Amino acid sequence: MGLGNVLKQVEFIKEIDKLKYIQRKTKLLNSDRNENDAEHSWHLAVMAVVLAGHSNVPVDVLKVVKMVLIHDIVEIDAGDTFIYDTQKSHTNTDNERLAANRIFGMLPAEQASELIAIWEEFEAGETSEAKFARSMDRLEPLLQNSSNNGGTWREFGVKYEKVYEKKKVIKEGSEALWAYAEGVINESVEKGILEK
Repeated sequence: MGLGNVLKQVEFIKEIDKLKYIQRKTKLLNSDRNENDAEHSWHLAVMAVVLAGHSNVPVDVLKVVKMVLIHDIVEIDAGDTFIYDTQKSHTNTDNERLAANRIFGMLPAEQASELIAIWEEFEAGETSEAKFARSMDRLEPLLQNSSNNGGTWREFGVKYEKVYEKKKVIKEGSEALWAYAEGVINESVEKGILEK
């Protein structure tokens, strides 16, 4: 790899610094400060390393870590879509596709292709790695909301059925973590921080 590739890679690294400015609706554990996308991605990566032994099937942990570290980079251009948003779909959009092509396209061609493919794999959610990565993505905000007296559930009037529906994706990546998560959801109802 020559200097041209280094320059492209450094420009990409500078560009993704913008992820630190993308605010999420969820707040940090036991806090009233909103999490940003970079913090979210870092937390998911550590979770993936620590919790990989609970995956339904063995997974390539490095690939999962790559997925969770890059999965929200498209939000630099496309913005964050709140998972419980009733007006906007939380699925892959044309804006996200354009963002992926632009941002990852800053890299040398081979790296750009690899990261776009990993991003697409995460979005499709069909491989074992994608299922486990998506489990991490759904588990982290659950931990945050349960630690924050209901957090975004209360703030936006999100009810049990909707939370349960969105979080059951965890089961596809890890039955063990779903058993834990389901317990947290039910306990949140009992505590009165999630409305039935």
